[in-house]
Amino acid sequence: MTTNTNTPDEPQKDTNEGTAEDRGFTPFGVKTGMWTEGTGDTSGFSHMVHFPERIVPLERPYGDELDAIVDRLLELVPELDEPVVTDFTDMPTIYIPRELLVKVARALRDDMGLRYEMCTSVSGVHYPDDKDAELHSVYHLLSMTHNRRLRLEVVCPEKDPHIPSVVAVYPMVNYHERETWDMFGIIFDGHPGLTRILMPDDWQGHPQRKDYQLGGIPVEFRGVEVPPVEERRSYR
Repeated sequence: MTTNTNTPDEPQKDTNEGTAEDRGFTPFGVKTGMWTEGTGDTSGFSHMVHFPERIVPLERPYGDELDAIVDRLLELVPELDEPVVTDFTDMPTIYIPRELLVKVARALRDDMGLRYEMCTSVSGVHYPDDKDAELHSVYHLLSMTHNRRLRLEVVCPEKDPHIPSVVAVYPMVNYHERETWDMFGIIFDGHPGLTRILMPDDWQGHPQRKDYQLGGIPVEFRGVEVPPVEERRSYR
């Protein structure tokens, strides 16, 4: 038996909100203006766009094969309209609006010049300070045909944590999307069976969000109770 006291957050869909494809959203959280949000700034600074500090967009030419990859993707999905591309960490990353995710994934898989046949992982990230873009879903793609890798990143706000499922394109991510839902609370619309995979079915909350309670949750295993972290004996 497992218990905790966090607020329930189960994947119940609001029928009045529509599907994830119906709700357009920018690829990631950006800040606009110098001093204010919205109207009221007549200085021209209201048109400034600030990227999150960790996102440093690449400028053309990207180098290597990346220009050809992005150009071909834009031919197949012109709605992308020059997506933000970075070389964050160990592989190129393309930020995709969530409403275009399935179309982009299918183009990357099926086009002979791209041929990203495998999605090796889907994982979640929680950035609480990214207003209206707190939850990120990250997709690692592998082309065995061309021996190259690519990362896609999609965001959604905590108040509307919906992203389309790509199980229909990459069936192997079924369990990855379940784990991302379980740990971060991202609801993958269209998933054939979005249930918990690590935590018990009746668990409340999503343990890998940064605002999730650290410790302090009593867990009982067959009569043996594991006390919260702050109540355990210190051996230092």
